[in-house]
Amino acid sequence: MAFSTKNRNGTMAGILFVAIFAAAATFVAGLEHVKALGLSPLVIGIVMGIFYANTLHNQTPTAWQSGITFSGKKILRFAIVVYGFRITFQQIAEVGMDGFLVSLIMLSSTLMLGSWLGTKIFGMDKDTSILTASGAAVCGAAAVLATEPVLKAEEHKTAIAVSMVVLFGTVSMFLYPVLYTTVIENATGFLHMTAREFGIYVGGTIHEVAQVVAVPASVPGAPDEMANAAVIVKMTRVIMIAPMLIILGLYLAYSAKRAGGEVSGKTKLVIPWFAVYFILVAGFNSLHLLPQNIVDTVNEIDTFLLTMAMTALGMGTIFSKFKGLGLAPVYTALGMFIWLVIGGFVVTKVVVEFI
Repeated sequence: MAFSTKNRNGTMAGILFVAIFAAAATFVAGLEHVKALGLSPLVIGIVMGIFYANTLHNQTPTAWQSGITFSGKKILRFAIVVYGFRITFQQIAEVGMDGFLVSLIMLSSTLMLGSWLGTKIFGMDKDTSILTASGAAVCGAAAVLATEPVLKAEEHKTAIAVSMVVLFGTVSMFLYPVLYTTVIENATGFLHMTAREFGIYVGGTIHEVAQVVAVPASVPGAPDEMANAAVIVKMTRVIMIAPMLIILGLYLAYSAKRAGGEVSGKTKLVIPWFAVYFILVAGFNSLHLLPQNIVDTVNEIDTFLLTMAMTALGMGTIFSKFKGLGLAPVYTALGMFIWLVIGGFVVTKVVVEFI
């Protein structure tokens, strides 16, 4: 047990060690040039954790490992629950049925496409494929973090998925403003999008929340309507983490039962309760019982906790574990990226036209 009499001091030291790394990641993410790249503290944290894992890992006491593991497991689940304070059901209603449908279609299609590409086409293991797909389908690194406990995946697989989110999410952040100003804004007919339509397109297809915020800000003269639609549609995708994880848990249990006649230890958890609690927290937040300044403070603390969890996962990522994967994760993520950019455009136009 992490907090048994024997392990308590080592666990606390390990948690403090992770927190120091997370504080440094938060500081770096706040630097002007880093903010301009749209890199969140979560991404900085896992990079720092991976650097530690492959350089100084053997220089720290082994007793600290229980605290590092606690940060990557228990703190992670708590932080995902608290993530519900970023969302209200009113935001989902505000964007309308077209925004909701774009979110739902892109999430489900990207998740299925990425899982299929990874396992069937490029020969990756199921965990890495699903983690990579969840990051592209929902909300980047936070979705990968939320999916990891359901799969009980190894840390290095989580790191692979996050790296793909960073790579193609960053490409999206620079591609979309150029696409809008050079093609979409000046086009006619099917290729043209209004500011609201483009906002829905951005929110429904770009990986990270920070990247979604950055795109309208990078479009010269973009109206508030574009940014509002983008953020609200993105947060609609975020809240879909919970039903996605519940369905995934049920699917894993069903698959294990079909394969072996009984549920294996790996898929014993059918319902990820932290996902249910996430919905309850979002519901509570929708009642607006807490002052906004308190909610903002809670969200800042939650970002730090997520950064700790991401850093801890990075600390368990040893490069030697990547052997044998080759370029399969890149090809899988590239396939989803093409679908998000092209397929997402078509889905957005069709849904907005007919809803």
